[in-house]
Amino acid sequence: MTAQLPLAGFRILSAEQYGAGPYGTMFLAQMGAEVIKIEPPKTGDTARAVGPHYLRKGESLYFQSFNLNKRSLTLDLNTPAGKEILHRLAASSHAMVNNLRGDLPDRIGLTYSQLKGVNPAIICAHLSAYGRDNERARWPGYDYLMQAEAGWLALTGEPDAPPTRAGLSLVDFMTGTIMTIGLLGALVDAQRSGIGRDIDVDLLSAAVHQMSYPAIWYMNEGDVTARVPRSAHPSVTPSQMFRAADGWVFVMAQLPKFWDVLVSRIGHPELAGDPRFVTPADRLSNRGALTDVLDGIFSQQPVAHWIELLAGHMPVSPVYGLDQALDNPYLQTTGMIDTVSHPDREQLRVLANPIRLDGERLPNRAAPLLGADTDAVLAEAGFGADEIAAFREKGVV
Repeated sequence: MTAQLPLAGFRILSAEQYGAGPYGTMFLAQMGAEVIKIEPPKTGDTARAVGPHYLRKGESLYFQSFNLNKRSLTLDLNTPAGKEILHRLAASSHAMVNNLRGDLPDRIGLTYSQLKGVNPAIICAHLSAYGRDNERARWPGYDYLMQAEAGWLALTGEPDAPPTRAGLSLVDFMTGTIMTIGLLGALVDAQRSGIGRDIDVDLLSAAVHQMSYPAIWYMNEGDVTARVPRSAHPSVTPSQMFRAADGWVFVMAQLPKFWDVLVSRIGHPELAGDPRFVTPADRLSNRGALTDVLDGIFSQQPVAHWIELLAGHMPVSPVYGLDQALDNPYLQTTGMIDTVSHPDREQLRVLANPIRLDGERLPNRAAPLLGADTDAVLAEAGFGADEIAAFREKGVV
């Protein structure tokens, strides 16, 4: 990418770990911000130890998922010297991010009231499980728990199966993204006003917010959305999976016009006149019968046949496994698979950022080794070689 990235020149400090916070700050780093990842000396981010695949001992492939384009600074924030270094860095930074337990930012000194003395314009973004200002502030929490309490599990899976979580940590990813939106909004204002602030986001609030229209339906009409077979849409049909001869195909006739396209292209226009299926309400009332009819049709040919017949004419997709999804040639066409150079693997394959600027994907570089940038960051902050050596000997960095 030849044009300057939009966040070039902005410095973000982040006391982050695992998934949610690092996922959000990775967007900032990929858009050009200098993201300095603050990690505990020796151990680093717990994500570095997450198996089963490693580039070297203590350097996991999992870690690469959330930390591309960042710098790594080891720093013990619980020591007086560590706080001195933090304040030196904060004075020339635009934001301080953390995704620690809700009671820890104030204890460690990561809030706006504690940092505004060295930088009145700094944004302090806090991402926690349950927030910093309520009786759950000290509670540890993870994505799966949020899916459970916010009602996601009860909406997912087959009706006769146990409640089921989403296959990925979507609450983590959404909360990290929401935190980044809040941070950028506050950063724009701070550039105008010179005054920073605290930004708070928590996993449970983000998970509840994603309940969206089922939440509005329940709060206003008492309508409790239930699970529907075949991962179907709760109120529109056919909009679900159907059995093909060699797998599953997901068909979405979300609009009446797509129902007409469907019955025509699969060679069964008579279904449009079937009294059970004439209107959307008829099709919803007879969802089970319609599923049986369409299963009988789709099961006669493989998935590829139906995709070729319907793709581009109505919403349709094959139901892929993980390997099929990532080996999909379309991802090469769109540039969603990238390659970066890592000290332990010259051609490390990673996912590209979904954002494109002027038609180009954002540039990537490998996530840093633990503490790879410590000496450089401290030197840039004005610490001499002897001071850095002393910090290292005392375990501060």
